[in-house]
Amino acid sequence: MRRNRLAGESAQCRILFTRTRVRQKLWGRLATCGGLITRPNPPYTGQQAPVDNRRAGYHPAPQLMQLARFCEKYVALGESACPTLVCLTLLIAIPAIAADVALPFRYAAQSPAPVYSADTGYGFEPGDGNYFSVKVPEGNYNVTAAVTCTTTFKAESRRLMLEQAPAGTHTFTVNVRNSKVPAPPQNAPGGDHVRLNIREAGVLHWDDKLTIEFSGARSCLQNLEIAKVEVPTIFLAGDSTVTDQPSEPTTSWGQMLPRFFKPGIAVANHAESGETLKSFITGLRMDKILSQMKQGDWLFMQFGHNDMKESWPQTYVPAFTTYKQYLKVMIAEARRRGATPVLVTSMHRRNFGPDGKIRNTLGDYPEAVRQTAAEEKVALIDLHAMSAAFYEALGAEKSPVAFGGGGRDGTHHSAYGAYELAKCVVKGIRAANLDLVKYLVDDVPPFDPAHPDPPDAWNLPASPRFSNRPPRGN
Repeated sequence: MRRNRLAGESAQCRILFTRTRVRQKLWGRLATCGGLITRPNPPYTGQQAPVDNRRAGYHPAPQLMQLARFCEKYVALGESACPTLVCLTLLIAIPAIAADVALPFRYAAQSPAPVYSADTGYGFEPGDGNYFSVKVPEGNYNVTAAVTCTTTFKAESRRLMLEQAPAGTHTFTVNVRNSKVPAPPQNAPGGDHVRLNIREAGVLHWDDKLTIEFSGARSCLQNLEIAKVEVPTIFLAGDSTVTDQPSEPTTSWGQMLPRFFKPGIAVANHAESGETLKSFITGLRMDKILSQMKQGDWLFMQFGHNDMKESWPQTYVPAFTTYKQYLKVMIAEARRRGATPVLVTSMHRRNFGPDGKIRNTLGDYPEAVRQTAAEEKVALIDLHAMSAAFYEALGAEKSPVAFGGGGRDGTHHSAYGAYELAKCVVKGIRAANLDLVKYLVDDVPPFDPAHPDPPDAWNLPASPRFSNRPPRGN
């Protein structure tokens, strides 16, 4: 009776595990409990026949593998300790493996517009907003789009690519990645996937597709071409103030940065909310970057907001000792691969003193970055200093417009604030006379953070995906 009951309860949640260890340990034991776990077919879109999961080649996402390891602790206790909760815990959406499209990929406007499916590997994503996805391997891609109306283009998780582009044909370069890391040799430490956190489940910048978001009506998009290219890559390593924030309204300077570069160079934003130098390394995020890095690439590093937290004992590091040493390790690893490291000091939090000046809440960490840059002869972008000038120019009363939650969040930024900070980074690139200057777009004049763009005159179409949940680590 008990086996039948569990089997009935789990009849609509089935997951095929392709990794042998998980299949043997988890699949077998759950089957013994009467809980052969499955997952339901993906929704029928009208563009393809319903998919049989057993033949579609489903695979576990990295987040699922983490859940599987968690569940193994309970399954290992024996049949009597195999609750239906295990089945429910694993009931998460896992995309089907679609075949990569032939490259270069070309699309011409169709009526009705195609919906993305595992069969075709391309199409508009269901739901609100204009998201067009194409299944491609990780790498850098030139995207050329022909539109009939003024359009703002974003890629992956809200990366700003083109701002208010007029009707016509436009090209930009997008980096696509997945969470796989080359597996270490047998008996060697390490792993084969970045250790993603639960909030990264389902985000567009860790999947197996190149996703383009564009403003305006779908009918504006007339033609699209996607071609893989070998170009230099700017890798970004950092925390929530740098990462590709997946949902409005919180925005980070790293996802605004691509807008300031011409086609022919890609920005690969590997920063993530809540990260520290130590966790970025131990979570295999740095290994992922290094596995992709090549001669002529760049590595921009901005940490400090979380490294300084003594209440986080597993990742806290003192500024002038361990923090500097971690920075030097990352610098050395980039140089080993022929890439150019660049250090970025963390921007201030919004904390005004009675004199109207910004107060430093980051302790010695910005100064430790400056010292490391001097000792290692690495280019420095002093975002800490420039952000103070930016915030003070707005003033205590007006500066909330640059921050999340209308200023209630004094660390993270609005789209306007992130855009202005990205312009500060561009100013730092020019001031350091980096070779990257030749890739900067021509339509952005020199920027003075003490005279920022008037927020009332600044406008960027918002993405349709919204969340009021604060960033991880906040």
